[in-house]
Amino acid sequence: MSDGPYSSKANLGRAEIRLVEVDVDTKAYQAGHIPGAVGFNWQTQLQDSVRRDILDQAGFERLAGGTGILPEHTVVLYGDHNNWFGAYGFWLFKLYGHKDVRLMNGGRVKWLNEPDKPLTTEPPRMTPVHYKANGLRPELRAMLPQVFEAQKGKWNLVDVRSPDEFTGKVIAPAGMTETAQRGGHIPGAKSIPWSMAINPDGTFKSADELRRLYLEQKGVDPNQDTIAYCRIGERSSHTWFVLTYLLGLKNVKNYDGSWTEYGNLVGVPIEKG
Repeated sequence: MSDGPYSSKANLGRAEIRLVEVDVDTKAYQAGHIPGAVGFNWQTQLQDSVRRDILDQAGFERLAGGTGILPEHTVVLYGDHNNWFGAYGFWLFKLYGHKDVRLMNGGRVKWLNEPDKPLTTEPPRMTPVHYKANGLRPELRAMLPQVFEAQKGKWNLVDVRSPDEFTGKVIAPAGMTETAQRGGHIPGAKSIPWSMAINPDGTFKSADELRRLYLEQKGVDPNQDTIAYCRIGERSSHTWFVLTYLLGLKNVKNYDGSWTEYGNLVGVPIEKG
């Protein structure tokens, strides 16, 4: 299924497919990765740390082209932390208009836990190519003015962080450096932790299970536009993928500024509890 979850050992080595592992850093990739996969470092390669922004279009084109990816290739992404960063990479590829992008169902953990799945420590030798993006798709990304607009009740606001982060008991998970001055959540947001969408092995739950969770139990209105957010935008990318590609909701945006941006703002309301 185009743009849906993807996993198949049989597709290794196919010339039209490019495998990309996206991790918070490249330590896991260097320890062993799927043969043929290139490794992207989320912190240093997919971010502009000076502007605190996504990689700009020129940088994205250099990154993709430098690893042998062409616009006509099928790009299959996966990563650590239950595919958080793989999903972020997927979102970034779609943000720059790549046509055929897939997310490997279950990610790195599932691959490692299955028998006879090969690993290598050797990076692939890719010939650099000229990659030209189709242009930015801003409708996939929420910026702060839209977050303020969503609080008026005409949007679904989905907070995918842990319950303790949502209530304000903690500002960030233990050991995390990106943080905010205040704990809590955006007014009007529904708490639907990203982990509720997956099975114990990291794969996605069925469409029926996801529909019951998001639409029936949690009250996400499929007729409204939706913004998903977390702390830094990677967990919300995972939920953005679920809502967009597994449930088929229209106009779902990832607010990658997330709580690190919103929780540091002066003079804006938050909710706790």
